[in-house]
Amino acid sequence: MTFVVTDNCIRCKYTDCVEVCPVDCFYEGENMLVINPDECIDCGVCEPECPADAIISDAAESAEDWLAINAQYAAVWPVITEKKDPLADAEEWNGVPDKLRFLSEEAAETA
Repeated sequence: MTFVVTDNCIRCKYTDCVEVCPVDCFYEGENMLVINPDECIDCGVCEPECPADAIISDAAESAEDWLAINAQYAAVWPVITEKKDPLADAEEWNGVPDKLRFLSEEAAETA
């Protein structure tokens, strides 16, 4: 079992979840985070920390496609281990439905 990040994260990219993760299983794209399902220990501490309610259990009915997306991008994006500021217009995008079409496949810029 694992948790996955869904499209609610796209164009928001809050990182409150990263700060509480005990195993550093979050990976950062240009406009979204994902969870590596092979590293997640299913502790669930990240889920209530997400201001966008973008994290769900893989047991949820809507999680199947997101499990594949999380695994795909966790394999190519860099790990993120510290909280950062959300995207500048995160508040405007928080709660907008069906954001998958806005997903950037690019990795986050690393310092």
